[in-house]
Amino acid sequence: MSDPGQETVGLAYRDEDWYAEELGARVWRDCTFTDVDLTEATSHGATFERCVFSNCRLNSSVHTSTAFVGCDFKRTSLFDVTLDGCKLTGSVFSECVLKPVTVTGGVWRGVTFRGGSLAKVDLTGVDLRESDLSMTDLSGAVLRDCRLDGATLRQANLTEADLRGATLDGVDLASATLRRTRLDLAGAVHLATLQGADVDTSG
Repeated sequence: MSDPGQETVGLAYRDEDWYAEELGARVWRDCTFTDVDLTEATSHGATFERCVFSNCRLNSSVHTSTAFVGCDFKRTSLFDVTLDGCKLTGSVFSECVLKPVTVTGGVWRGVTFRGGSLAKVDLTGVDLRESDLSMTDLSGAVLRDCRLDGATLRQANLTEADLRGATLDGVDLASATLRRTRLDLAGAVHLATLQGADVDTSG
């Protein structure tokens, strides 16, 4: 795709074939993508701000240091997508396929993924502060060293999830499913405190 530094504002794309396109570091603001095929597309340092993706295909696409800020993903397939150091702050996913997915770090602060499935996804070290993961299937997910402060995990399924090293300030796990969930000492103390225990860690 030409003009890698180009900024596009307010355009609507429909039924377009961007298969294996190199998006480079282009910028899209307030754009709408409907039924666009982005399979195997690549981006590096691109920005999508307040964009809407509806019925799109991002399967096997690779995005490095790319920002999807305040975007709305509706019924979009991100099957086998790679997100390396990406920023998804404030984006909303509804009826989307987001697994398998390869994630390396990144900022997903304030992301809404309510009721979706991230089962067995490795999200090690991702910033998920203030995200809405209520009713999300996180069974077997790796959330090690994640920042989960202020996140909503109401009725989330955390069966066999790994939460070691994750920060949980302001997180209510009371209604989450925690069968065989792996917690470090700080996480265990946090959970016990939520359940009304008076924890003595003085030894």
